[in-house]
Formats: sequence, structure tokens, C-alpha cells
Amino acid sequence: MAESVILEEVFRVLEDRRIHPREGSYVSGLMAKGLRGILEKVSEEAGELVEAAEFKGEGEVVHEAADLIFHVMVLLAYKQIPLEKVFRELKERRKPR
Repeated sequence: MAESVILEEVFRVLEDRRIHPREGSYVSGLMAKGLRGILEKVSEEAGELVEAAEFKGEGEVVHEAADLIFHVMVLLAYKQIPLEKVFRELKERRKPR
């Protein structure tokens, strides 16, 4: 299994939590806070990644990068923006100009 497949698997779970919230689910609780709550979490995680990159080791940078990617995906799922659109945008940026 290619490592990138995990992004699609996680995104499917995030979409499911948006459509079918579950009591006790971290994602369901975050989505219940609405856009503002999700944006605050994305901002918090971005700051933690910056701090880790500046002051901590590789393991902490990897951990915080995963947190940020996860919370950006929560934002995308909440806004009902398919992950594939982000993949297409990245592919488009790789085309020669």
C-alpha cells in the first residue's frame, strides 16, 4: 500500500463523521464547534509545527506535521471540499509552464 493512500482512508472517516456524528468522537466534537473552532485548531497546529521546526527534533516535527495535515483535512471535510481537488491542484502546479 502506498503511504499516500492513508490520506484517502482518513478523509473517508472524516467525511463519515461529518455526515454521521458519533458521540465521544474527537472529530465529531470538533466539527460541532463549527468553522471557527476548526480554524482555531488549524491555526494552533500550524503554530506548534513552526515551534517544533525551530526548536525540536525530527520526531516532534513529524508529529506536528501529521497533526496539521489531519486538521487541514478536517477543515476540507467540514467545507465538503474533496481531497481529490487538493491532489489535482498539486498536480497542476507540477506541470511545466
